[in-house]
Amino acid sequence: MKITVGKKIWGCLGLLLLVVLGVGWVSLDTTARLTEAARWSVHTHEVKTHLGEIMSAVQDIESGQRGFVITGQDTFLQPFENGRRQLDELVPQLRRLISDNPEQMRNLDRVEQAARNRLNEALIRIDARRRDGFEAAQKLIVSDTGRQAMLEFRAAIKVMLDIENQLLDQREAEKAESTRLANLAVIGGALLAAVIVLLSGVFLSANIVTPLREITATAERIGKGDLTNDIPPSDRSDEVGILNNTFRDMTKGLRQLIQELVEGVNVLGTAGSQIVSTTAQVSASAAETATALAETSSTMEEVRKTSQLSTEKARHVAETAQATAQISATGKRSVEQSVAGITLVREQIGAIAEAVIKLSEQSQAIGTIVASVNDLAEQSNLLAVNAAIEAARAGEQGKGFVVVAAEVKSLAEQSKQATAQVRAILGDIQKATATAVLAAEQGSKAVDAGVKQAQEAGQSIERLAQNIALATQASTQIVASNQQQQVGIDQVALAMDSIRQASSQNTIATKQAETAAHNLNALGHKLKALVGQYKA
Repeated sequence: MKITVGKKIWGCLGLLLLVVLGVGWVSLDTTARLTEAARWSVHTHEVKTHLGEIMSAVQDIESGQRGFVITGQDTFLQPFENGRRQLDELVPQLRRLISDNPEQMRNLDRVEQAARNRLNEALIRIDARRRDGFEAAQKLIVSDTGRQAMLEFRAAIKVMLDIENQLLDQREAEKAESTRLANLAVIGGALLAAVIVLLSGVFLSANIVTPLREITATAERIGKGDLTNDIPPSDRSDEVGILNNTFRDMTKGLRQLIQELVEGVNVLGTAGSQIVSTTAQVSASAAETATALAETSSTMEEVRKTSQLSTEKARHVAETAQATAQISATGKRSVEQSVAGITLVREQIGAIAEAVIKLSEQSQAIGTIVASVNDLAEQSNLLAVNAAIEAARAGEQGKGFVVVAAEVKSLAEQSKQATAQVRAILGDIQKATATAVLAAEQGSKAVDAGVKQAQEAGQSIERLAQNIALATQASTQIVASNQQQQVGIDQVALAMDSIRQASSQNTIATKQAETAAHNLNALGHKLKALVGQYKA
């Protein structure tokens, strides 16, 4: 039967768990017994307390009855009433507490009967004291019937107390026994658990820890490079045996792999050295080729730039010639328009001169009118003076004429001032008109000269346009020729650039191959050093 490491561990833990569960069950049972015993102890104390309270109530009944019989005062009956009320309450309560004990129930019946008898005796004495006085009550007391009832009551109470004390002693003994058993169970379980743990540790150490320690020591030696140690085979069928045999097979495979790896590393080192020398030669040749191609490509690039610059210059000359031809045509049209405009200006200046002459004639007519108005103003002023004189002669009746004469004089003065202003303005207008007439004559002469010069400029621009047209045609032919040359040079430059890129890529690839060869050579030496650490 195959017993695995897990089953062995779980077996030890299961045995320990059984011990713990047994101790727990015993402790739980003992605790339940202790709880039950404690509950019954409390029950017994409650029964004894109720018996004591019933005894106290009967004593209150007796003392209250005695005090009333002696004094005859109702105030001494207060203890009697309290005791009777307590007796009615306590007996049913006690009956419920001891309902599980038939013997105590019978004893309680005797206690209750004795208490009732003592209560009835007390009531008879109290009634005799009320009805017949102290002597009748005294005779009843002397008859000793009440004392007999009290003795019976005390005897019944004592029987019940003795039984409860016996039960209390019995339950205390049970509590002590349960406590002792619980202590024994806990101590015995703890000792048994300790023994099981110790035996389990020894068993697991011998069957698991020791073999694993041996395998770990062998693994440490292998980690340090020592593969010479042979692991003995194990006949165990559990995980430890499987691990031992698997580790033994792994060590053999690793030893064989190291031997093959050593041979491969030696071959790799030799091949790496040869590849390094070959790639170094190829890299040098590729570098020289790349340098030559770079110089050729630079030369072609300069030729291409020169041709491109010549083409751009020729295109610029052609464009400039075309623009100049357009400008000359535009200038010719502008000159023609200028001639027409100057002619129109000459006609307008003539019209302006005629208008200015007419304005001069009209200003002279206005001067005549202004002179007439000025004379009228002087005559109005003289007339106002005469009117004022005549009004002064008329006295009071001529005061109205004085006012009118003053107003007429004022109007005359204003007219005179306005006339003076108009005359000044008219003089300025006449001066400006004379200046305008002179300027119009000079402008007309200048316009005639400008028309003549514009006609001459138009003829020159027309000859210039013919020359520019011939230059534009020549520039267009030059541009077409340069463009064809530029296309050819661009194709050559593109081809050289492709060759240069291919050469550059070959150079980079060769350098990468050289780097890889160096890395491969270094890796071979490193692997050789690493493999040399293992002893197979």
